[in-house]
Amino acid sequence: MKKILGMGNALTDILLQIDNDEILSKLNLPKGSMQLINTERSDEIGAACSAYAKKMATGGSASNTINGITRLGLQAGFVGKIGKDDIGLFFTNDSIFNGVEPHLLQSETPSGHCTVLVSPDGERTLCTFLGAACELVAEDLKLEMFQGYDIFHIEGYLVQNHDLIRTAVKLAKEAGLKVSIDMASYNVVEENLDFLNEIIREYVDIVFANEEEARAFTGKEPEQALIHISDHCDIAIVKIGKDGSYIKSGDETVQVQPRLANCIDTTGAGDLYASGFLYGLANNYPLEVCGKIGSLVSANVVEVLGAKMTDEVWNTIHTEIKEMVN
Repeated sequence: MKKILGMGNALTDILLQIDNDEILSKLNLPKGSMQLINTERSDEIGAACSAYAKKMATGGSASNTINGITRLGLQAGFVGKIGKDDIGLFFTNDSIFNGVEPHLLQSETPSGHCTVLVSPDGERTLCTFLGAACELVAEDLKLEMFQGYDIFHIEGYLVQNHDLIRTAVKLAKEAGLKVSIDMASYNVVEENLDFLNEIIREYVDIVFANEEEARAFTGKEPEQALIHISDHCDIAIVKIGKDGSYIKSGDETVQVQPRLANCIDTTGAGDLYASGFLYGLANNYPLEVCGKIGSLVSANVVEVLGAKMTDEVWNTIHTEIKEMVN
């Protein structure tokens, strides 16, 4: 059975479901944005939101994807950096509980966390304190971390650290892994366009992008962007939200229809799409089936608060996948 390794920001999500958007205005937080914050700002936001019930879960884009992959039944590991604190211990224990093999380095800096303010319409506003997570560096990586795995999945939020990404993909290729990247954010794509073009052309086999990220990377609309991206990798996936997704590999192009969902919170939707797709790919399913599994998992995660689903939901997903592939 194939194994998948992820690398990303080791963040613990602190999820708060707010009853209206006034708190966002009060804190000067643009709705739907992702803000990088320091310790003082984190304390300010925590104090302002103290009346709301908190839900904690391991987070970070690649971590969400890897957790989804283990819940689907594949073996997977995760590379990241945490602090020597309660949040770091929670991240480690929660990862292990979810079946993830942790490759976690430690720092004296506090662990990274992301306060997620979820509006009544499901839109999420992210306040991210990277802390120890952003201290993961190229020198932390060793070839043995990659050995025994088949696919290496990177979150785009790490792309700003060029040395880290370049070292990681070189080691992954040396160990014989296929490389997958989720572009993660259109502004990250815009700021690192030349570097992304370089590593995708030279090292990356699978590219995940949403409509905005694909436009930022290619300057084109989804269908044309798909063609452009697929010219530089083996498999290109462009997700178009409620309109489904496009997949292209060589001469094969597939359009996957969306799954209807009662959206409560979009946290992890793209990450869990990648979980389903990579799970399908690892099982050698056709591209259309891979996309359908991605869409299925993604549709289920937007119906819960955060990127973690109950055993009951996962059991339903497994049942649907069995029906899909038989």
